[in-house]
Amino acid sequence: MKKIHLNLLFLFFASSFLFGQNALPLQPKDSTLQPLGKLLNQKLQIKLESELNKNLKLKNLIQRKKLAIGIIDLRNQNNIAYARINGNNMMYAASLPKIAVLLAAMDAIEKGELLETPVVKKDMKLMISKSSNQAATRMINRLGFDKIENVLTDKKYLLYDEEHGGGLWVGKRYASSGETNREPLKNLSHAATVNQVCRFYYLLANGKLVNYKRSKEMLGILENPALHHKFVNTLNQIAPNARLFRKSGSWKNFHSDSILVWGKDPNRRYILVALVDDASGEKIIRNLVKPVEGVLKNY
Repeated sequence: MKKIHLNLLFLFFASSFLFGQNALPLQPKDSTLQPLGKLLNQKLQIKLESELNKNLKLKNLIQRKKLAIGIIDLRNQNNIAYARINGNNMMYAASLPKIAVLLAAMDAIEKGELLETPVVKKDMKLMISKSSNQAATRMINRLGFDKIENVLTDKKYLLYDEEHGGGLWVGKRYASSGETNREPLKNLSHAATVNQVCRFYYLLANGKLVNYKRSKEMLGILENPALHHKFVNTLNQIAPNARLFRKSGSWKNFHSDSILVWGKDPNRRYILVALVDDASGEKIIRNLVKPVEGVLKNY
């Protein structure tokens, strides 16, 4: 009996050690971290397109550029794979671009432009976890639109790139009034492309947003979302023990979600982003998780 207990104890600590070895953020060598564009995987791309086109509703939305999806397979750090549909198609993304405000805030804190007070830390958490518009507006007021734009267009990130469809953008407070700084391509106030949101999470998972310390802080803010709809609704059922780092958005027919899923089981580790322009967008996004996980298992 004592031998059995010792074996179980060994297995527990061994698994804890292995999981700890893959703790987030990861710490890859700069020389091994590939740009996201170089991680495009033809097999994953074909499988994703084939799976989604089985659903006539999704096929129609994709053809009309009212649905965009991006996935990054993170199961094997030596063989990361990326696929996207309508990847550079920028859409109104409601509250999802609050992740851009979070990044700009962390950049400002790191540079001494913004004090990391308890009030600021609380607002950053409320802005992300509960998607508080009031907290987001207070953060935007502290930073200013120029600061947010400068971070998003910084060559270090290029999370908004006019030459490749735009990307993440915050050019309006989450309030009914106030000045605006709309993005130049489609005149959107709160915008995203799946390519750039996937890049955000990819850099974040690898500790490359601002630096390792700030990336870890951002992951802490994004983890355990208070809202349990869309991707989270399904993942709470099929992967209740997985770590979820997430930000979503909804306004009228526009629905969006973005998530980094990090399971203790290394076979469930991926980034998933979806943007939808449809009245049933919440349900569409919720129902994407299972087929996408099927794609990841079988490509």
